[in-house]
Amino acid sequence: MLDKISDLIKEVSSLSVNNGEELESFRLKYLSKKGVISDLFDDFKNVAPENKKEVGQNLNMLKQQALEKYNSIKSALSAIDENSLNTDLSRPAFPFLSGSRHPISIIRNEIIEIFMRIGFTVSEGPEIEDDDHVFTRLNFAPEHPARDMQDTFYISRLSPEDSSPEDILLRTQTSSVQVRVMQSQKPPIRTVSPGRVFRNEAISARAHCIFHQVEGLYIDENVSFADLKQTLLFFSREMFGKETEIRLRPSYFPFTEPSAEMDVSCKICGGKGCNVCKYTGWLEILGCGMVHPNVLEACNIDSNRYTGFAFGMGIERLAMLKYQVNDLRLYFENDIRFLDQFKTAF
Repeated sequence: MLDKISDLIKEVSSLSVNNGEELESFRLKYLSKKGVISDLFDDFKNVAPENKKEVGQNLNMLKQQALEKYNSIKSALSAIDENSLNTDLSRPAFPFLSGSRHPISIIRNEIIEIFMRIGFTVSEGPEIEDDDHVFTRLNFAPEHPARDMQDTFYISRLSPEDSSPEDILLRTQTSSVQVRVMQSQKPPIRTVSPGRVFRNEAISARAHCIFHQVEGLYIDENVSFADLKQTLLFFSREMFGKETEIRLRPSYFPFTEPSAEMDVSCKICGGKGCNVCKYTGWLEILGCGMVHPNVLEACNIDSNRYTGFAFGMGIERLAMLKYQVNDLRLYFENDIRFLDQFKTAF
């Protein structure tokens, strides 16, 4: 055994290691639990008692020498790697390339931040929903055209338990989140619901089958349409500037009464008219209205005691207006040349 240890000491001292792979092979051969040194320690119990002292000293010397050589080579290779990083002339100079937030995320966060300043909380819900939360509890009549396959992506139209219809679909609006909030919380309720929605629409510069919304809901005693108007005016001027004007046009939504659509003065053309605002100088950004009493009752809220308002806006449309982008398809193409323009935005 002494001869074998002596040969290994000479082998370790003369061994040359040039890279990390060779260093790892060195460790596995000599220092691992299944290495030759470990095997020698296992055989040490078979050494004659009169030779144990000499063999033990030489065995410890072998292990110490192997450890010192391993640590020395490891430190040398680490220094080489560090120096090579510092002297690599092919590396780009400062500033290093960095990513950026997507413009949709930027606008989404800005919308949320504005409403949180006036007491709104954030609520979220599932993208795959049922007909009850997307349509029925929001006062959509059974024959309403929004239920048609041409507008809604249906996943399943039949319950596995029985033969009654149970429509499962991709949500067409984040109002379904508001229904869940009204079912789980008691007034006062003040929340915004951001999220992705889906509608079966032709893709163009102004429309897409996938887009993002932020919907708001406020329910309390004595809430009026004046509260709604003042809230939306505050939001518009915080988002687009103090000079921004808004206008409310009468409209119809099954879940609000009265209902309105809100326009803001077009920032892309300065009110002169362009293809985005259809040459009117105004750009529609949201729908709004007072929550219909039927919706409150469907969510077990006393419509005689509580009133409220709701609104919903498309994030892509606001991003178009904010950044003067005239084609919302750019938000989905992931073109680096387009996204790089938002590196300084947070």
